Amino acid sequence: MRWMDYTLDKNSGFKKWWFMMRPHTLTASFVPVTLGTALALPDVRINVPLFIAMLAASMLIQIATNLFNEYFDFKRGLDTAESVGIGGSIVRDGVHPKTILRLAYALCLIAALIGVYICAVSSWWIALVGTVCIMTGYFYSGGPKPIAYTPFGELASGLFMGVFIIWISFFIQTGTLTLSSVLISVPIGLLVGGINMANNIRDLDGDKEKGRHTLPILLGRPRAIILLAALFAVSYLWIIGLMIFHVESAWLLVVFASLPKAYQATKLFRGKTKSIQMMPAMKATAQMQTLFGFLLSLGLVLDHFI
Repeated sequence: MRWMDYTLDKNSGFKKWWFMMRPHTLTASFVPVTLGTALALPDVRINVPLFIAMLAASMLIQIATNLFNEYFDFKRGLDTAESVGIGGSIVRDGVHPKTILRLAYALCLIAALIGVYICAVSSWWIALVGTVCIMTGYFYSGGPKPIAYTPFGELASGLFMGVFIIWISFFIQTGTLTLSSVLISVPIGLLVGGINMANNIRDLDGDKEKGRHTLPILLGRPRAIILLAALFAVSYLWIIGLMIFHVESAWLLVVFASLPKAYQATKLFRGKTKSIQMMPAMKATAQMQTLFGFLLSLGLVLDHFI
């Protein structure tokens, strides 16, 4: 409860900027990088500087996406002083809109420069995919028809900040893609999309008033919560399938240690109608994705060394 109350207070200094970056969403960037790198263990010796560069670039793009969202939500009147959540720094903390926009552009530029190093060490094909990821981060909330205003927000985030990041992280280490790397990216993509869905479930009423057409709005809150629970379930069943069909070893079943967190996230959403009541559920959803991804990476490491 203290965390939830704190995010609603007026922040100052470093804390203001830290919460504006929406740190709970950053798991959507560093978990896929870690997993994609862990997947490469059986094939190559990990290039640590390359891993660090990929991690930094992914997190910078994620932060820039959050800042673009902050700016364009303000410009379109979605954020008010009463808005619930970490967003709304412009209206609550007095940060100048142009400052946020310039910072977002600067982070994209830094990510692009890091990308040049990644391409030079691995392959220049990465430049194309990286550019698409950066553009998706911008057009998620920017442009004439933002992705965030459509039912495809979960798909875009799951694909570009989940699946693609795993593929890139694996490719820059190995120089190729394998069936295993493609298949194992699916549950993480679902869970990254789940973080987005949790946010849209919380903001359903406000988004509807502002003319958004997100997936939870189309489904209605009860069905959206059921779909979120289904994403959790499919993620676990997918891992069982990989084991049954001998794509991966039984070590991956360690991910089931995160199952209580998935149950908690779903339970915390049920019966709630106010945005403030759903903040703990959002936090639990992000924690579940983090725990699932790290346990999956741990399973791959254990399979390689034991």
